[in-house]
Amino acid sequence: MTRLDEILAKARPDPDDLAALLGADARAEQCRLQAAAYAVKVRTVGAVVYFRGLFELSNLCSKDCLYCGIRRSNRKVDRYLIPIDEILAGARWAYEQGYGSVVLQSGERSDPVFVDLITELVTKIRALSQGQLAITLSVGEQSEATYRTWFQAGAERYLLRIETSDPALYRRLHPADHSWERRRDCLRLLHGIGYQLGSGAMIGLPGQSVEQLAQDVLFFEQEKVVMIGMGPFIPHADTPMRESIRNFAWKRHAQLALALRMIAVTRLYLPDVNIAAATALQTLAPDGREQGLMAGANVIMPNLTDPKYRSAYQLYDGKPCLDESATQCRGCLQARIASLGETIGFGQRGDSRRFVERKKAAATNGATSAGQPPADENTGEGPAMRRVSGYNTKLF
Repeated sequence: MTRLDEILAKARPDPDDLAALLGADARAEQCRLQAAAYAVKVRTVGAVVYFRGLFELSNLCSKDCLYCGIRRSNRKVDRYLIPIDEILAGARWAYEQGYGSVVLQSGERSDPVFVDLITELVTKIRALSQGQLAITLSVGEQSEATYRTWFQAGAERYLLRIETSDPALYRRLHPADHSWERRRDCLRLLHGIGYQLGSGAMIGLPGQSVEQLAQDVLFFEQEKVVMIGMGPFIPHADTPMRESIRNFAWKRHAQLALALRMIAVTRLYLPDVNIAAATALQTLAPDGREQGLMAGANVIMPNLTDPKYRSAYQLYDGKPCLDESATQCRGCLQARIASLGETIGFGQRGDSRRFVERKKAAATNGATSAGQPPADENTGEGPAMRRVSGYNTKLF
């Protein structure tokens, strides 16, 4: 029996198994890994795909992340802010089409005008859908007061990607005024307030190891993340990391394979969370998102942004479907998903199973689901964060 067979025979991988699974890059091994993850998905959360209608409402950003196409210092970007009425019209369409959730995503801002804009959008979307549309925000690092304001207005989910759980690697991706600790602390604030907490990592970064990726999975568990949005690193020509483009062409297949293994491993280790099949997978292969679903993902985020804005919201090069309308996107995805033998959860919120069960347990115990601290508030280390042994090989 091989090491892979031994691991897959377990009810759940041990933390020290994760790097070995992520390093299983032989085609036959990858196929078995993804098949095992898909079986766990079907058994745990069902063969159902939940839509999250995505609005890229603005590319104005105060951050200067070294890999991002809409970073503050990129002067080649045409900056925009979609008018409120256009977003509300799109949200109404999503509600009428049976989407269970919408996502408001933008570059990071924390000024009072922006905070008030998000509050107004959340309040009005909640009203037009009679509270039926679950609202996810993905608008970056904010104060606790701001997070509470938006939660009270009706936002229930928040996606804040940590990008990497390794502070040293994080520092190589960001200028000196960006703080990994600040980002982690924001995740803890969001959980304490009561949001369904989402995060994610970039996969296949230059110099990244399978050990670091395994640590990312453990980080999700420690920080009580219940929604995970991960994507492959794809370089952008107008960023300081553009030198990665030179070697990227021959790595496309390897990047896709690694991203699929990361989805599969996350599903095996955290069987009851929601995992998105990122749009970036489709940049690497025409059926990349479908492959993500077959590797264990159960969420897709159809882009509802008006095509006239989409070309100005490119975090990475080669983003697909820039000229596709919301109606075209819905029809295309519906056909693609049906071809896999899966169904779409129209009219369903698709809450994270882990979050729902946690709330039930908290109610049973007479406590709230919010405010439970991580394992060790001082160090950030806990049982789930013990170092993964056995693998320390750089992937790229």
